[in-house]
Amino acid sequence: MIYPPGKDSFLLEKYIKLYVKQNSKVLDIGTGSGIQGKEALKYTKDVISSDINKECLKALKLEELKTIHSDLFSKIKGKFDLIMFNPPYLPEDVREDKEGKVALCGGKEGYEIIFRFLEQAKSHLKKDGKILLVFSSLSKKDLIENKMKELKYSFEILESEKFFFETIYLYLIQK
Repeated sequence: MIYPPGKDSFLLEKYIKLYVKQNSKVLDIGTGSGIQGKEALKYTKDVISSDINKECLKALKLEELKTIHSDLFSKIKGKFDLIMFNPPYLPEDVREDKEGKVALCGGKEGYEIIFRFLEQAKSHLKKDGKILLVFSSLSKKDLIENKMKELKYSFEILESEKFFFETIYLYLIQK
């Protein structure tokens, strides 16, 4: 299953042009459909798109995106000016099939993958590097903010969108 772009994807996509400069080195973690990597390619040619789902990467190779099969940063080398991540962020649902869980489930509580990402991302950011991270209020925003504080990140909410059952947040995060 390739995660189709949704409101979270489009929220993140509209901010890429503000943070990708010519010659920026960009990493799109959990690329899914590749919407973020394709947008970044409009502004720089140094874009890597990664995903744990090989089906996503196979589809993106046809679009000439540089791809890496990786579970978060496990196969990622180097440092980046911008790291973008639209993670699976929903709490585990036992009714979800295996493919759906990979695309949508962020762990039992919904924030576990985000925690792992935040712990690993620092060592892949350049000195003035930035992270664009989108997630849902269902992922326990307060716990995620506490994790960012614990890891000594500075952060701000760039935008949020409220829906009937959740709010989607887009964060700008820095070392």
